[in-house]
Amino acid sequence: MIELLAAATGHIRFEDLGLHPDVFSIGFFTLRWYSLAYIAGILIGWWYLLKLLAQPGAPMARRHADDLVFYATLGIILGGRIGYVLFYAPEMILHPLRILRLWDGGMSFHGGVIGTSLGLILFARKHKLDWLRVHDYIACCVPFGLFFGRLANFVNGELWGKPTDVPWAIVFPRTVPFGIPDPARHPSQLYEAGLEGLLLFAVLWFAFWRTKARYEPGRLVGLFVLGYGVARFTVEFFREPDSQLRAFAEQTGLHMGQWLCVPMIAGGLYLVLTAPKRRQRVEPIAGPNSVA
Repeated sequence: MIELLAAATGHIRFEDLGLHPDVFSIGFFTLRWYSLAYIAGILIGWWYLLKLLAQPGAPMARRHADDLVFYATLGIILGGRIGYVLFYAPEMILHPLRILRLWDGGMSFHGGVIGTSLGLILFARKHKLDWLRVHDYIACCVPFGLFFGRLANFVNGELWGKPTDVPWAIVFPRTVPFGIPDPARHPSQLYEAGLEGLLLFAVLWFAFWRTKARYEPGRLVGLFVLGYGVARFTVEFFREPDSQLRAFAEQTGLHMGQWLCVPMIAGGLYLVLTAPKRRQRVEPIAGPNSVA
């Protein structure tokens, strides 16, 4: 540790990057990069969904997309916040008003997945659609939000990695108690942006556009869940655990995020392996022809 602290003087210092959590402030209103990340992820995801729905065999029509965005957004916000409280900060249950302070941060991706999935199931039942195939198409759009969200984490200078001496390490301010020099750390937010965002999008892009995966219900969402689980589980080895869960990580040997990824990996693998059994003649919602 002493060597890392000494070497930190030769690494990039976060404050030298000129980044700030706020885009601008006007009076009482402050626009944060984290908020923009959510907006950008939803809007670009919606745009990409329309591209997917224009292809043969779509599980829903263009008219369903707007309604779907509402259900998905509600699921992301409610599921993400409730998941954060349950998985990472249960003490907030004793202070309900803190739960409503979304602008103070604290969102769980795993909770967001559960919330979004429930929202999509309700949406599919309302419109009498195949809920699993709807999940397949939405899964292809999620990496946009993950990519922008992790970039926002980096801009906020939060969720940083463990101390290291790699050449690209960054010295994030106040990562240790006051009075102790800050060590250089892994920019784990950027690792996650690359794996959960760019790489996972590339895998799903190839599966959708270059294979017949969209005709095997569950394969695309299975690839997403499996891919995210593996990526997040791996990056957690380079990421500092949440301060309130450091003792939990030391006792169990894994971070909370890794434990939450175990069922995702198992579930994603199951969906991928069983997808060929669900292949059937697809009756598209829009268009006259069936797709074998």
